[in-house]
Amino acid sequence: MIARSVVRALLATTTAASLVPAPAAGQEGAVRDYRRRHEHEIVGELVRFLALPNVARDSAAIWRNADTLVAMMARRGLAPRLLVLEGAPPAVFGEWRVPGATRTLVFYAHYDGQPADSLTWTAGHPWRPVWRSTTLDAGGAVLPPPAPGAPIDPDWRVYARSASDDKAGVIAILAAVDALRASGRRPTANLKFFFEGEEEVGSPHLAALLGRNRARLAADAWIMVDGPVHQSGRKQVVFGVRGDVNVDLTVYGATRPLHSGHYGNWAPNPAMRLARLLASMSDDSGRVTIAGWYDDVAPLGAEELRALREAPPVDGAVAAELALARPDGGGRSLADAVNAPSLNVNGLASAEVGARSRNVIPTSATAALDLRLVKGVGHARQVQRLVEHVRRQGYFVVDREPTREERRAHALVARIEVRPGGYDAERTPMDLAIARDVVTAVGATTPAPVVRTPTLGGSLPLIVFREVLGATTLTVPIANPDNNQHAENENLRIGNLWDGIETVAAIMTMPPGGAAASRR
Repeated sequence: MIARSVVRALLATTTAASLVPAPAAGQEGAVRDYRRRHEHEIVGELVRFLALPNVARDSAAIWRNADTLVAMMARRGLAPRLLVLEGAPPAVFGEWRVPGATRTLVFYAHYDGQPADSLTWTAGHPWRPVWRSTTLDAGGAVLPPPAPGAPIDPDWRVYARSASDDKAGVIAILAAVDALRASGRRPTANLKFFFEGEEEVGSPHLAALLGRNRARLAADAWIMVDGPVHQSGRKQVVFGVRGDVNVDLTVYGATRPLHSGHYGNWAPNPAMRLARLLASMSDDSGRVTIAGWYDDVAPLGAEELRALREAPPVDGAVAAELALARPDGGGRSLADAVNAPSLNVNGLASAEVGARSRNVIPTSATAALDLRLVKGVGHARQVQRLVEHVRRQGYFVVDREPTREERRAHALVARIEVRPGGYDAERTPMDLAIARDVVTAVGATTPAPVVRTPTLGGSLPLIVFREVLGATTLTVPIANPDNNQHAENENLRIGNLWDGIETVAAIMTMPPGGAAASRR
């Protein structure tokens, strides 16, 4: 995490006229009072939820999560039901109808998580939540679970898979409902809730599921509670996200592993070939060199460019925190970089390393590639550009395991498999009335101006919601920026959960403003 002194400096150097004005700090309210009285209940529910393994491809585990979520919503009177599609994890739907409301909001989070390897998980087993006094990097000590009635330090962390991405979002939404009901306050809109169970595998069934439930899911806007707050520590409202598509690239050598002494210098080594092939895809600054990679990017508008200029600068602090002497991008800022398509190597596999290393020439080498997209760049076209690049390097390309005859006929063979669930980027205009309402509502919960972010670096299937439902989407992240999402030792700073509850409740109760009439 960026040091607190750095965050204070960033906040101090931003003028009050920039970004979105916010009221003075110290304004308490019914939501905060509720949270303070019920902190132990809230974190207890979070920890129990985190103890459920939730990898989307583990059907039995996902159904246990969905059933648990149904029970959690039923206790709150949210009329939960499972939205089911054969062969897909269920979505969990609920609603809170408000007589006389003139618009409808859907609050979204996902309850599935990334796979995790307990061997790399320093903080303990991925689904056995561990409390720490601060981050592992800062020497955070393991703590016992908070004793009933004892204060909970907002800087404490809970380490577990999906702590930040995105079970924190689920709990923030449900706790906000609790706070409003306990204080006798009603939302200013009809509320619907949609918790997805396969976001981390690309939402391959989402379009069909939305299409089957189009009338039930109609709304004026979808509020996506997912992702981290701005790197400065400020709250942000995000207007778009990158698209995403994942590709496995495999190159081949001999049909059986070979002794590297007997066959070295003679049998082709696929690991070396893959390294050369990957090196051909970018230059020393990290710029992708695949032909046409940046051709279709839709430029940011004047308001979006202004929002980028107004955001507090964080590059120096983030680079120092991550011990980066020279980030990629040729001097481009982090905010600018996420508004361009990228090509990332998420993992490499070929034989073994370390204590398991053997004197062999492997039969194949595989790279897991992550193609991040921005507005205007189609995921299918970008994959085709990758395929064409590999062909230009002399490879015979297949989309399945090559036959023995193909391996004999071609000196260079590459298998390129596209994983299901790819989707394009999406971006909501900043000048919509509902967008202004959300920014104002979030601003009312924080003394610092809200950062308006055109594009978040991460991905969500927002384009699917627009294409199927015609939905307007706005993303309101709540997690800490140093949460290690998708990696080992994922964690949630408890203070971010507290802030998230207030943020969600503020959106639920924001004045209707100039929003369109509800499509209930």
